Amino acid sequence: MKSFTIGENDAGQRLDKFITKAMPRLPKSLMYKYIRLKRIKVDGKRAEISTRLQKGSVVDAYVADEFLEPVEPKYDFLSAPARLDIVYEDENILLADKKQGLIVHPDDREYRDTLITRIQRYLYEKGEYNPADENSFRPALANRIDRNTGGIVLAAKNAEALRILCDKIKDREIEKRYLAVAHGIFPEKQALLEGYLTKNEAKNQVYLSRSATENSRTVRTAYTVLRERRRPDLSLLEVDLLTGRTHQIRAHLASIGHPLLGDGKYGVNQADRKMGYKHQALYSYKLTFRFSSDAGLLQYLDGKTFQVPRVWFAEELFGYRLGKSDGQPGL
Repeated sequence: MKSFTIGENDAGQRLDKFITKAMPRLPKSLMYKYIRLKRIKVDGKRAEISTRLQKGSVVDAYVADEFLEPVEPKYDFLSAPARLDIVYEDENILLADKKQGLIVHPDDREYRDTLITRIQRYLYEKGEYNPADENSFRPALANRIDRNTGGIVLAAKNAEALRILCDKIKDREIEKRYLAVAHGIFPEKQALLEGYLTKNEAKNQVYLSRSATENSRTVRTAYTVLRERRRPDLSLLEVDLLTGRTHQIRAHLASIGHPLLGDGKYGVNQADRKMGYKHQALYSYKLTFRFSSDAGLLQYLDGKTFQVPRVWFAEELFGYRLGKSDGQPGL
């Protein structure tokens, strides 16, 4: 028999999800049976598979010792490079400056060197994260950006911070601004673009139209031209996503004849590569917390703005340098 006391980072989970992580040697079929037969209880009482665990609750598991033996830990994140650019960090969150070419989560081709594994390694070596002390929670990302897009990604150090960040992103109480380089000179130096976006899941590509079609979603993209240059004609933009859809900025600008520099999916890839640009010139460079409702333990972030120290293509092509923000220097 073993008892587990539910901590802050495990609170809110379903009982079956918790047991799967806390006792990985216990087959799921037996887990369901033991819950039904009251050999797995919560606070001394029978519980359902879907019971949500509360902080301070005690889960008692009357199971054979063989199912309680720990699985030899293997931390894949320790294989990740110890390279991480930090925009801001406190006891609850970390804002990372993800470089272009790095994926945020493991996929079929890469599972060691990702942004989240770099963050987990950093926090592990700093002593802020130890998988052996956690029954289920691990530091996680609250948002994501494409492999070939750079910029700020939010990471949560505890379960409550993750829940709040995800809610605030969904409610659009965290503003994100992008810098981008687009082909051509814009006749309108500031504009709001509106349209309808349809996604082709098989091709991982989206299409813009001026009128609604089946399964289309409304998109609104605002831009301001910051700088221009000739030969080749290029414009540096600040872009505000008023709706957050897949590839929205890239597809929306391409649909009006101004694809992003270096965009191999929606742009003029062959010409861009000859110029040496293999990643789309798009960077999530600034983030502002604007809470219109209570943010709990993250309320102290309300009104704060954080931005990356530099965006390489803005400096290289336009001599455009960023000012200071509320964040600390990148590490």
